[in-house]
Amino acid sequence: MTENISAALPLLDRMTTILEQSKDDNDRQFVTALGRGLTLLAAFEQHEQLSHQQLCQMTALPKATITRLIHTLMTLGFLRITEHGQYQLGSSAVRLSATAWSRHDMVATAEPLLRQFASSNEVSVNLATEVEGEMRYHACCRSPARLSVNLQVGSAVPVARTAIGRAFYAASSPARKAVIRSNLQEHLSKEEYDRAQSALTEATEHYAKYGYTVSDGEFSTDILAVAVGVFDIATGQYAYSLNASVPSANWQAEEYAAMIVPKLQVLAERVGNGV
Repeated sequence: MTENISAALPLLDRMTTILEQSKDDNDRQFVTALGRGLTLLAAFEQHEQLSHQQLCQMTALPKATITRLIHTLMTLGFLRITEHGQYQLGSSAVRLSATAWSRHDMVATAEPLLRQFASSNEVSVNLATEVEGEMRYHACCRSPARLSVNLQVGSAVPVARTAIGRAFYAASSPARKAVIRSNLQEHLSKEEYDRAQSALTEATEHYAKYGYTVSDGEFSTDILAVAVGVFDIATGQYAYSLNASVPSANWQAEEYAAMIVPKLQVLAERVGNGV
């Protein structure tokens, strides 16, 4: 029987060890082909793009096996090939992970924290993650103030024109950033994509310097919002982002950020830690 392998190990190391143990144990219930395919996907945990040769080296699988696995995973949408002939995670992988994240206990834990935060600070606060080029809302707590945009759980907003989308992108790993860009390219015109990429690059620089992103009237003319990433300690990834928004007529962007961002960062840490 396969021993329990620590989830703290890098995913590729963990899965490679399980593959080896199942072989040593002659586990007839273990589907080796499936295990190899999932192991190949695990190689992308810390890498934006990988070549055929790199996948062979990292997984220690035969070249012919890698070729068949790549073909299968591309057919199913779990991998895609770049214009430079390298491979990266495809839309099916992102959709599957987004579904898992949406069902994570973090959302249930976050809801009462968000309600308390919205009430105490008189802001609207939301938790979202990126799905196929949009930010999908998983928890929403509205401010008493009247806002022109009424967003609910399940609502979707643009990645590049919202603070919550910009923060998610800025906090994401290189591999996840690449998937987001791919999703945007698939759903936007070239002109729209170029504008989005410019906005996300600028937002990433701002996030690196100040620890948050901002959208002042860019998504809706009367809304000022700031946002931060949420690091999920259970998965070791930035799984969500949090925003806090107010009517833009009530605040200057810098004054609002100075007041709310430190509190929002504390909230993000509590949500990510599940406390």
